[in-house]
Amino acid sequence: MPKKKVLPSSKKAAYPKTKRIKNNLMLNRIIGLFFVIVALGFLLIPSLIPTQKQTDKNPISINSSLYLSKFVANNPVRILIPSVQIDLAIVDAKVVNGFWELSENTASYGLGSGEPGQKNNTVIFAHARQGLFYNLKDVKLSDTIYIFTKNKWYRYNVTKITSVYPNQIEVIKPTKTETLTLYTCTGFADQKRLIVQAVPHN
Repeated sequence: MPKKKVLPSSKKAAYPKTKRIKNNLMLNRIIGLFFVIVALGFLLIPSLIPTQKQTDKNPISINSSLYLSKFVANNPVRILIPSVQIDLAIVDAKVVNGFWELSENTASYGLGSGEPGQKNNTVIFAHARQGLFYNLKDVKLSDTIYIFTKNKWYRYNVTKITSVYPNQIEVIKPTKTETLTLYTCTGFADQKRLIVQAVPHN
């Protein structure tokens, strides 16, 4: 009876090792494909989200009680928030087709809202860009905000920080007490609005 040929131990080990290498290569390819799909998802998802062009250009829909713009003698002309290095000129924002106009390079004061020193809601807003309201996200409760008019300046302290959807316009409605409301974009693809509210410093 012929003797059974026995492979050297080194050759025996070679076969399982080759199989392991093939399995590892296959696993690496699957993992690589997964990451490619995830990356494509991050690139494509924002483009699939419907956007409202009108809302992008004019991000603040006017509360119905503010439709009538008016001339205000004590218009804000500058905002200063030392804690987050915001120092901006403010221009008047007229109401156009139910939206406040939005300046590209300054903060804006919503005509029809309150004015500093008055028992009402003064609304000031800007793009969430560097050099505008980008740093507003870093504001903390009790931070000081200064609002300047042509003849006077006013000091406020932050009392509330929240985020809302663009259709939640109750945040800019008139108030029975003096309130300052700052407004900018926030969230994924700027889908929400950051609201910072302050009251006069005592």
